[in-house]
Amino acid sequence: MKKLLKRLHEEVVVFDGATGTMLQERGLKPGACPDEMNLTMPDAVKAVHKAYVDAGSDIVTTCTFGANRIKLEEYNLGNKVNEINSQSVKLAKEAVHHHALVAGGIGPTGKFIEPVGDLSFDDALKIYSEQAQALANAGADCIIIETMMDIREMKAAIMAAKETGLPVIATMTFDETMRTVLGTSPEVFAIVAESIGADIVGANCSLGAEGIFKAVEAMSRVSDLPLIAQPNAGIPYLKDGRTVFPAVPSEMAEYVPKFLSIGVRIIGGCCGTTPEHIRKMGSRVQGFKGQRVKGQEVSGTKLASRSRHTIFGNEYPPIIIGERINPTGKKAFAHEILEHKTSTTRKEAKAQQELGADALDVNMGVPGGDEPKAMKTAIFAVNENCHLPVVIDSSSALAIEAGLKSVDGKALINSVSGEEKRLSAILPLAKKYGAAVLGLTLDKSGIPKTAEHRFKIAEKILNAALDAGLKKSDVVIDCLAMTVSADQKSARETLKAIRLVKEKLGLTTILGVSNISFGLPNRDLINANFLSMAIEAGLDAAIINPHSHLMMDAYHASLVLAGKDIRAERYIRKYGQKAEGESLKAEIKEEPKTIGEKLKRAIIDGDEEGIVPLVEEAIKQGWEPLKISNDGLVPGLEEVGRLFGKNIYFLPQIMLSADTMKLAFERLKKELKGKKGEGRGKILMATVEGDIHDIGKNIVSTLLENHGFDVIDLGKNVPADKIIDEAVKNNVDIVGLSALMTTTVTEMENVIKKLKEKGINVITMVGGAVVTPEFADKIGAASYAKDALEAVEKAKGLIKTISKT
Repeated sequence: MKKLLKRLHEEVVVFDGATGTMLQERGLKPGACPDEMNLTMPDAVKAVHKAYVDAGSDIVTTCTFGANRIKLEEYNLGNKVNEINSQSVKLAKEAVHHHALVAGGIGPTGKFIEPVGDLSFDDALKIYSEQAQALANAGADCIIIETMMDIREMKAAIMAAKETGLPVIATMTFDETMRTVLGTSPEVFAIVAESIGADIVGANCSLGAEGIFKAVEAMSRVSDLPLIAQPNAGIPYLKDGRTVFPAVPSEMAEYVPKFLSIGVRIIGGCCGTTPEHIRKMGSRVQGFKGQRVKGQEVSGTKLASRSRHTIFGNEYPPIIIGERINPTGKKAFAHEILEHKTSTTRKEAKAQQELGADALDVNMGVPGGDEPKAMKTAIFAVNENCHLPVVIDSSSALAIEAGLKSVDGKALINSVSGEEKRLSAILPLAKKYGAAVLGLTLDKSGIPKTAEHRFKIAEKILNAALDAGLKKSDVVIDCLAMTVSADQKSARETLKAIRLVKEKLGLTTILGVSNISFGLPNRDLINANFLSMAIEAGLDAAIINPHSHLMMDAYHASLVLAGKDIRAERYIRKYGQKAEGESLKAEIKEEPKTIGEKLKRAIIDGDEEGIVPLVEEAIKQGWEPLKISNDGLVPGLEEVGRLFGKNIYFLPQIMLSADTMKLAFERLKKELKGKKGEGRGKILMATVEGDIHDIGKNIVSTLLENHGFDVIDLGKNVPADKIIDEAVKNNVDIVGLSALMTTTVTEMENVIKKLKEKGINVITMVGGAVVTPEFADKIGAASYAKDALEAVEKAKGLIKTISKT
């Protein structure tokens, strides 16, 4: 393991480039399984590796990108996982002949992990463990996980790869907005991957050198891990039926010094790159031999959701952690948890985010309940309904682990204490799943009265965490606020303990502030003043009620007075429009009043539990099914589309709203009693022959159905003749064609040509990662859609043109 990592401290390492196009040149047929070539055409695979070694690659990647059980089962090769992966390592070893290292390549399963998809985290972990162990057992020198889109799938893959003991390289793929298709930013990815134990992080595919540079530069701002950059040879386009990657080798080589300047230690290529690209890029790293360029060291505690991250502690401003998702003293909420419902959880997640919380504490502890199941359900609800990181609050190790498996990003565990039993139960979970830990300064003797004794417990927790393999920045200490109504000295001891922990241990501090006022009238007044005192003493995170305007006012004012709000920018931004002396009361969106507004909000919020009762309420009020759809449900979906366009919503929220819409339509079907409603039209959807990618096409189909279209989905790798036969048989209005691969987009032209030759009067719409408006025009498609929501709008427009003719 140390061989590669030691080398990265001494020199820049050159990876290989694209293999798919080179394998196609050597006999790989469209739609065939590239991984199977390890068994059927071993010489072709070895020739690709040798070409890259001859061009100067220090590491080559095995031909196993899709050699996990799920992908191989698509070719009836699920029983050959070990054989294919083992053979691929063997071929690579033979090809490099000790002149280069061999990286075992791991790619996506092609499925999303629940709740976005139907693959469980545990199943994903098993699938990746099987492949990673096969690669390691065959002698791979390291593992590279590449082209990932789902951060939870990436977490499972890294955890599986770490079990091998080999160095782990992890890369995700981002679009021009610097997000994955599920909304993850480069910063979030770097934080999460580093926390689980990735040794090298970076970006590959989708973008050219400039785009990949932006992605890895963002990672360098939150992580000091070595970086890897594997850009495409520019953004591809089609010319005379051929896919062209515009970036020539010399052009890509010009970017190498820029990559190295921000901490990139591994340079390679992705789609469109050739041995000549690698040769030219490798020639530019020679002058950097022996120079160790690191990313930016971040000393604060880092937490993340799927789409947002927060850093606190040390020089970073204190944060607010919302405390409201907790059933203590809330009978209705406790009853809801026992029934495994999430209405209150979802509403509080959204409300606390709107009110300015930076993270959310989630507690599902109800006597008699199934806490692990409740925690999983609640974390899913929070993940889907807001962008904030999660604090998993439980005394149950099983519930904590259920939460860690369910959380999208990097969580904070609440909590451990100075008790040996608790430390030994929770710290290994934090290490395994890449979480930070909150340490309570108490032990089996209870809560010490003095600050000095609490400090000693904090020191013990820190040492235990370091021994367990956690970073110092992932230890957050709670010096415990005790009620002043019982002992007025307790507040001073808590503040003194915070100062000791900050000054002597340099740890991030946290506090459940409201405990201080228990048993007193006008508690918010005590809480707000104590919060200000704690921030001055060095508090980094306050667990409070964001609904309290007094607490939030005190928080923002304290940041200015403590020098934690530079130039008072946050304060001015929040209070600048308020009249002198006017307190800024917490403002949340107004609750919808009419049934139409309620239906719209339910779709926007993805309220799967509440949508059917709302539809039934509308029916009781005399609304016809068409009115419910047009005046309530569809406006909700349109707003979801607007939020998606502004990068406020991402694919998980889109799919949740779509699933909610589906439940509403299922209920409306009962009202139609077999009568045919006014559908928008029929659309046939298919991924063209030779292409086995269908995630994007499936999303388009789902959204089209939810907008009232009758969709016939033929699946993936569909021959042109079948598409034509089904189009005629079902008398469709539109044929939608999808392709992800540069080698299969030309099949779209074949389908459209055959439709025209046979005189079939349908409108064609095309889309996919490598499809462009120019290509759509060239092949005679009536329309092009860049994403699922645009596909819906284009389909609506196309149907209108049909109705007019």
